[in-house]
Amino acid sequence: MSHVPLMLDPDRVFDADPSIRRVARTLFEETATLPIVAPHGHVDPALLASDAPFPEPASLLVVPDHYLIRLLYSQGIAMESLGVPTRDGTPWEQDPRAIWRRFATHAYRFRGTPSGLWLDFELHELFGVRERLTRESADRVYDQIAERLAAPEYRPRALFDRFGIELLATTDAASDSLEHHAAIRASGWGGRVIPTFRPDALFRIAAPAWRDACDALERVTGRPVDSYAAFVDALRMRRAAFAEAGATATDHAVVEPRAAWVSESRAEALFASARAGTAIPADQEVFEAHMLMTMAQLSCEDGLVMQLHPGAWRDHNPLVAARFGPDRGADIPVATEFTRNLAPLLGAFGNDARFRLVLFTLDESTYARELAPLAGHYPALRLGPAWWFHDSVEGMLRYRERTSETATIWNTAGFNDDTRAFCSIPARHDLSRRVDATWLARQVVRHLIDLDDARHMARALAVDLVRETYRLPAPSAAPVGAH
Repeated sequence: MSHVPLMLDPDRVFDADPSIRRVARTLFEETATLPIVAPHGHVDPALLASDAPFPEPASLLVVPDHYLIRLLYSQGIAMESLGVPTRDGTPWEQDPRAIWRRFATHAYRFRGTPSGLWLDFELHELFGVRERLTRESADRVYDQIAERLAAPEYRPRALFDRFGIELLATTDAASDSLEHHAAIRASGWGGRVIPTFRPDALFRIAAPAWRDACDALERVTGRPVDSYAAFVDALRMRRAAFAEAGATATDHAVVEPRAAWVSESRAEALFASARAGTAIPADQEVFEAHMLMTMAQLSCEDGLVMQLHPGAWRDHNPLVAARFGPDRGADIPVATEFTRNLAPLLGAFGNDARFRLVLFTLDESTYARELAPLAGHYPALRLGPAWWFHDSVEGMLRYRERTSETATIWNTAGFNDDTRAFCSIPARHDLSRRVDATWLARQVVRHLIDLDDARHMARALAVDLVRETYRLPAPSAAPVGAH
C-alpha cells in the first residue's frame, strides 16, 4: 500500500489573497518562535512532577483528548472502544494498539476542524511522521511514535523545554494539596508551572458532591468549616497558599454569570442549608452569585486575577456522565447575558485598579453587543480569547473582527490554550499566531494600520498581553522554542 504523505504547508491558515498572505507570513515569522505563555489550562501537574515517560501513543494522544472523543462519539463510535474508562462496570478497550487502529480508521473525520489541524501538527512537527494517519498506516505511525516516546528527549520536562514554554498554569481544586507543584519546585528543574485556584465545587451547594468538597477543605486547612464565616476564612487561607505556590489567578465556571450580594445572615442561612443537605438549585444560584462578588472582593485584597467561564451546560448527556464521569465532551453552550448579570460586580469592582477580571464566552452573539463595549469601558475588564467551540480558524477571526474595533486588542488577554492534552500546546499556539497574523495582515493591506503597527500588535497578541493580563513578569531570558 502506497503511503499518503502528510505535509504541512508553511502558508496554512493564511489568507488566499497573495498580498495579505505575504504580510501574514512576515508577521508570523516574527512571532513563531516567541515563548509560549500558557496562563490557563488543564494539564495534570503530576505529569511534570514525576517526569515519567509517556506510556504509548493511544494514552497520550487519544484517550485524554475529549475534543477527539466527542466527535467520534457523535459518529456512533463508542467511547469505551476508544479506551475511555467507565464507571458503571461496562468493559472498555484496554489494548492501546487496538484503540489506535480504531482512531486511525476514523482520523479523516477531523479534516477541516481545529482538532485535525492540531493533530497533523503534533504528528508532523513533534513525532516526525510524514504519512497521513489512516487505517493502513496506523501500525507504522504507532510504532514510530512509540519509538520516539522511549527516548529521553520525549519525557514531559524535555518536551516542555523543547516547546519553549515560559510558563504553564494548571487548574486545581481549592482543596488540592498542591503536592505536585511543590515537587516540581523542589526538583531543581527550571520549568515554571503554577497552580490556579478553582473553588467551583464549593459553591455548588445543591450538588451531591458538595459535602465531600467541604470535608476536603476542612482537611487541607486543618480547621472546621462549620459556618459561612469559617468558610470564607478557609477560602482566604487557600488563596494565600495558592499564591505562595506561584498562582496569579482564580478560575470560576458558571452557567449564568450572575453576581449579586446577599446579606451576611442570608449567606449564613444558605451555608447552613448546604451543611444540612437541604439546599435546592435556587439556593445554589443565589449562593454562587454572592460568592462571585466575594471572590472579586478577595481578588482586590490579594491581587489574584479572576477568570470567569460562563455559558456551558456541563455534562449535558446523562448517559455519558453516568457511564464515564464528567468532562467527556458533553458540555454544550447556552445563551449568555453579561451586561445586566455583571452590573453589580462591575459597579463594585470594575473601576478598582487592584482588580482584574477576564471574561470568556461560548456565546459569540455577545462579542460585539456586550463584551467589547464592556471591556472598552471598565479598566478592570479583559476579554479572554475565543474559547472552546470557537478556538478554530474562523472562530478566532470572528472574535478579532467583532471585538477589536470597540475594545481594541489592548483590552483582550492574548491567547491561552485551555487544554488537557499536553502535546497539543505548541499546535494550538501556532494556530493562534497564524490566525492573528492573517487578521493583522488584512488590516495592513486595507491601510487601517501600517506594518510597524502590525508587528507591535502581533507580538502583543502572542506574549505581551498574556503577561500583562495575568500579572506575569517577563523573564530576563525568555526561552525560545523550536515549535
